[in-house]
Amino acid sequence: MAGTRSSKQTVRNMLQSLAVIGIAAAVIYVFIPHDESDAPPLKPVNYTVELSTVRRAAPYPVAAPVGLPDQHKWRATSVSYDGAKNNAWHLGFLDPQNQYVAIEQSTAPFEKYVAEVSKNATKTDKSQKIAGATWTYWDGPKYDALVRQDQGSTTVVTGTAPYEQLVTMAGSLESKKESKEATG
Repeated sequence: MAGTRSSKQTVRNMLQSLAVIGIAAAVIYVFIPHDESDAPPLKPVNYTVELSTVRRAAPYPVAAPVGLPDQHKWRATSVSYDGAKNNAWHLGFLDPQNQYVAIEQSTAPFEKYVAEVSKNATKTDKSQKIAGATWTYWDGPKYDALVRQDQGSTTVVTGTAPYEQLVTMAGSLESKKESKEATG
């Protein structure tokens, strides 16, 4: 009988210890700030070198913004080019309200590419002339997009930002192709 009593006491002690640990964890959780919005801010990237390089390498005129309103409030956060993956150009920004806006260009097949970079947005019947080019609106569950088909490439302005910001970005785009010989 003595063995049974000590094993019951050991189990009871263990349960009491777990309860004390649980209460301590709950107190820490409630009283210590743990706001997920306090994530470290994204560092802005300088994309001028990559842009110049891509404008020489890509088989299409590469788009980048020029003269965004409140340009110091638009922050470039990511830049990449993958020549092996259908010459995919990406330039990501946070707008003044910290919403994501990306410029995506590629020679990939149109429908599949737009669905991929816009996170499965679907084409609408709405289009708009912005800075002399016709852009088609695409609505998505996560990202909306403005899409323009050019000779040999597709340009997509997409993100979590409202259409007004996507239109602002699309209107600021300058597409250029630099010759390889001019810089050589």
